[in-house]
Amino acid sequence: MSLEAVPRYPFAWTPMFEMPEALRDLRKEPVVEVRLPSGDQALLVTRYKDVRALFNDPRLSRNIARPGVARISESNELFADPEIDPDPPAHTRVRGLVTRAFTARRIEGLRPVAWEISDELLDAMQAGPQPADLNEAYAFPLTIRVICYLLGIPAEDREQFRVWVDGFLSVSKLPPEEVGRCRANLWKYLGDLIETKRREPGEDLVSALVRVRDEDNNKLSEHELHFWVQSLLIAGYLTTASQLVTSTAVLLNRPDLVSQIRADYSIIGSAVEELLRTQLMGSSIGTMRYALEDIPLEGYVIPKGSSVMLSEESANADESVFVDPFGLDLRRKDNHHMTFGSGLHYCVGAALARMELQVAMEALLRRFPKLRLGVEPEQLRRDVGGFLEGFVAVPVIW
Repeated sequence: MSLEAVPRYPFAWTPMFEMPEALRDLRKEPVVEVRLPSGDQALLVTRYKDVRALFNDPRLSRNIARPGVARISESNELFADPEIDPDPPAHTRVRGLVTRAFTARRIEGLRPVAWEISDELLDAMQAGPQPADLNEAYAFPLTIRVICYLLGIPAEDREQFRVWVDGFLSVSKLPPEEVGRCRANLWKYLGDLIETKRREPGEDLVSALVRVRDEDNNKLSEHELHFWVQSLLIAGYLTTASQLVTSTAVLLNRPDLVSQIRADYSIIGSAVEELLRTQLMGSSIGTMRYALEDIPLEGYVIPKGSSVMLSEESANADESVFVDPFGLDLRRKDNHHMTFGSGLHYCVGAALARMELQVAMEALLRRFPKLRLGVEPEQLRRDVGGFLEGFVAVPVIW
């Protein structure tokens, strides 16, 4: 296929509030070739059954810090760290150690904290001017405060973190030298934080991870500890904030959906899952893999040496799994979407994201019974060029 004929990826969000139009017919082929922001080409796996199976297939390596693997962008390889082995058995060992500290009990214990922070931010929002931008007034302050509380990061460092993380995740927004500065500054800060927690441990997650690293015969290396703290920070902050704002914008564009929730707040959980399915943040760039050998699929063979992405968003639109996949059903049952991955590579922070989204959405809708968009829907725009393509701003009035 000529370069001009290869579809650009990530796909454009058209229509703006729905799953990208490019996903509608994508599953006619089990694998399609796409062109990344770097100009490199990769293979995109499209069908739910294949995506789910390949998440656990040892023939697909997550180690993309090797020659020949497609780059996400020219200036930022994002998830390629030559000192981290993201494949079993190393990944299985490290993941097991991390999950010992990142427990369901620890996350559920944060629910009252998330409610308290939500109420405090909504108090300030209610007392402030209208319209208010949901990004700045609510979503980003909420998620950065929750993740900083969880990790034990001082409150005065939150805003600096936002700058570094945004730079770290730049695909094409920032020049290469700025991306490099952000990554270096974030890495150094986290190294200093780890040493502080080693000297003065607390009840936070970083202290727990340091204990795992230091008390378990060094089964978690210092670099692995550093890498996972950074990963949890990024995943627990930016993705959840973007998901919250985008989900809220989608709901406010459909007052009938908001009415459904207000009539029965018990559906918040299923509503969050449906919005996760249809408004996946970050496309599937983070699923980049390298084929260690030929991998046969029904109707296709992934060639050895290929750069492969597992399309979570296409899997989430698979007509063979989801009835009316492009529709929004806030009461959808058995919503086994692929937004958090699957199996060995299921997102460690999924429980945290779900808890925050449930609390934040319910708190917001309860506080403002007349909440609505403060601009015409077509005036909103997505953050094209970042790793996450949520809305740049969502002004609201109440």
